[in-house]
Amino acid sequence: MERIQDFAGLQFPFTIDPIGRKAYDANNVEYATSTHQIDHDMFPGLIAFPRNDGDIQQAVKYAKQNGFPVSVMSGGHQYSGACSTHGKGIQLNLKMTYKSPQDLVVLPALPAPDDKRPLVYASVSQSLGEFNAFLKSHQLFVPHGQCTDVRLGGHAQTGGYGQLGRSFGLFGDHIWAIRLINHDGEIQEVTKANNPELFFAITGGSPGNFGVITHYTIEVHRDVDHDFPKTGVRPRGYKAIWLYNEKVLKLLLSEIAAMADDSEVARNFDLCVSVLSSSFPMFKLMPELKDNLDEILKNIADALGVNGDTKWPASVVLYAQWVPMNAEDKFSDKVDAWFQRFRDLNKFLPYWCIHAAELEEPMSEMTGEWLFARPREFDHPYDKRTYLTNSTTLAQDKWVDKVADQINQVLFPSITHFDLWENCYLSVQIQCYGGKYSQYYANRNNGTAYSWRDSTVVQILDCFYKEGVKGKALAGKWQAANDKLMVGENSSYSKQDRRVLWASYGDWDMDNTWPFYFESRDKYERIGRQRGLADPNGTFTPNPFCVKAAKS
Repeated sequence: MERIQDFAGLQFPFTIDPIGRKAYDANNVEYATSTHQIDHDMFPGLIAFPRNDGDIQQAVKYAKQNGFPVSVMSGGHQYSGACSTHGKGIQLNLKMTYKSPQDLVVLPALPAPDDKRPLVYASVSQSLGEFNAFLKSHQLFVPHGQCTDVRLGGHAQTGGYGQLGRSFGLFGDHIWAIRLINHDGEIQEVTKANNPELFFAITGGSPGNFGVITHYTIEVHRDVDHDFPKTGVRPRGYKAIWLYNEKVLKLLLSEIAAMADDSEVARNFDLCVSVLSSSFPMFKLMPELKDNLDEILKNIADALGVNGDTKWPASVVLYAQWVPMNAEDKFSDKVDAWFQRFRDLNKFLPYWCIHAAELEEPMSEMTGEWLFARPREFDHPYDKRTYLTNSTTLAQDKWVDKVADQINQVLFPSITHFDLWENCYLSVQIQCYGGKYSQYYANRNNGTAYSWRDSTVVQILDCFYKEGVKGKALAGKWQAANDKLMVGENSSYSKQDRRVLWASYGDWDMDNTWPFYFESRDKYERIGRQRGLADPNGTFTPNPFCVKAAKS
C-alpha cells in the first residue's frame, strides 16, 4: 500500500489499485493500453472517479498544493497511454462523472456562426455510440470516429478523425465552446471569441494538459439539409466485407490512391478501407450479419475449402459514402459508376464477399452504419503507427503494392513469415482525406491547431500481438519495416514523417518529437505559451507526451 499513502488527504470516492499494474492489464478493456505505456512505467499511484465538478476541483487543488501531476481519462481508450501518469500521479477517470440528462442536450437557438446549425451541449463522459444515438433521435449528425466506446473528451482534442472527414471535416472542427476546470480549480468557458489562443491550443495541442475539460458545445448538422427524399436526392452508402485476399485489398486501395491523387474530387465522397485479422468479431462491426449466418458460413467454407465450424477469417472491410450538400446535387451516372466499381468486385471474385449492403438513408442514420461496436479490436498489447501523406502520386509510385505486401506478411501464413501470422493480429484503417474540396483541407485555418490538413491519406497500422517477448519483438520488427517504407526520401508514401496524437512510438518526449506532430516551431511555441499560462505549476504535466510549457 506504499504507493497510495501520499493521497490519504484526498477524500472522495475513488478506486485504488495498490499494486499499480492490475488496472492496466492488457486484457482489462477498461484500461487496456499499449506496450508503450508499459515500457514507460505509466501506472498511476491513484485512479480516481470523481462524481461532479466539486470532486474535480478538490482533486486539482490538492494535486497543485502537494506537487502531484494529474492526468485525465474521459473513459474510452487512449491507446498510446498519454492519458496516464506515473506512481506519484493521479489519474482522473471521468467515464461516469457527467452522465445526467442535462449533460447531453440540444441548446436553444444561440448566435452560432451558421444560424441553420443547432448547438449541442455534450459532456466528455459521453461515448461516441451514446452521442451518435442522441443526435439520431433529433435527426442531427456530426462527423466523428468509428470506435463506439471512445469518449468525447480526448476524441475532440486529438481531432476526431472519421468516415465523414472529406465531406464534413473533423469532429473538432465543430467545437463552438469548451468548458473546463483550470489549474486554480475554477470553471472556465473558452471560445474562439473570448480566448482564441487557448481555444487554438486545446484543439490540437496537448490533450489533457490545459485543464480538466468537462463539456463541449458543438455545432451539428441537420438531416433536412442533406436528405431530399421527395426528389430522390438522398445520402448513399456502400459497406461490404470480403474474406482477406491480396487482390481484393489491392483493388480497394487502388481506389483510395486514385481518389487521393485527384485534387478535383467533390467533397461529397468519403472512402475508407480496413483490414482485420482472423477471429475478429464481425458481428460487432455489422450486426446485420446475424440475419444470414448460415449462408455466410457456407460461403466462407466454400471459399476456403473447409467444412464444419469456421471462425471468422481475416477480412477486408469497405465503407463508401456519397452525401448531397444541397438539393441540386444529383445522384448522377458518374456517382453511380463509382459505387458500381465496388459492386463489380462481387462479380469478379465470387464467394469472397461475405456481405455487402447498399444504403439510402438520412445522415443521422448513416453515421451509425460506420460505428465499430467494440471497445478494443483485439484483447492484446499492441504497437501502433499512423502515417499521413500529402502525396498526389500514390498510384504511380506503387504505394499500394508496398503496403499490401506488408499486410500480406502478417495475414498470409507463408513459410517465411509464419511467426508473424501466428503471433500478430492486424487492425488496419486507410482513408482518403485529400482534394481541394475536402473539408478536412478547407478547415485548415479555422482557429484550431490540428496539424497536417493538406494530407491526402491517413494510414493506420495497428499490430496487436500475443503477450510475451516473442510477440512484442515480431510486432516491433514489422513496424520498423513500415517506418522505413512509409517515410523517407525514397518512400512511395510520404517524404515527411507526419503523425497524429494517438499513435505509439519509442520516443514520446514531445520536446524531441514535435516536428512529427506540428508543422512549424512557431506553432509548437505558440501552443507552448498557452501551456505555460494554463499549467504554471506542472499540475497537468503527467508525462513527457505534451507540448513543453513556455513563458508567454
